[in-house]
Amino acid sequence: MISPEVSIAWDKLKESAGAYPPSAFTFVQEGLRYTVERLREHDADEDERHVSGQELCLGLRDYAINQYGPLARTVLDSWNVKRTEDFGRMVFAMVDAKLLRKTEEDNLADFEGVYDFDEAFAAEVGLC
Repeated sequence: MISPEVSIAWDKLKESAGAYPPSAFTFVQEGLRYTVERLREHDADEDERHVSGQELCLGLRDYAINQYGPLARTVLDSWNVKRTEDFGRMVFAMVDAKLLRKTEEDNLADFEGVYDFDEAFAAEVGLC
């Protein structure tokens, strides 16, 4: 699913975007870039590596907290992003629009139940 340098072509996403606004797709694209950079820091030997759905969900959580702090959950809610499955739907819409690529092993189930938003965002901002 790595292709973090692409520009999002909104005309390609309009039909498959569903309830997610353009800002949510921009967030996923920027969050993918953030995740790739963080993984490279830990695995400097690999120039390009595949990012799994689970890794991306965790990276998007960290990116949201980094960008929005205690308002991360509120921002995601405003984009109709309420579960990790929503990240998967956006990623696969971008794959269908040829903005991201996937391997044969990647599927939407990789994004199911990676974490609970209430727990993930409350714990990260010290609310639990």
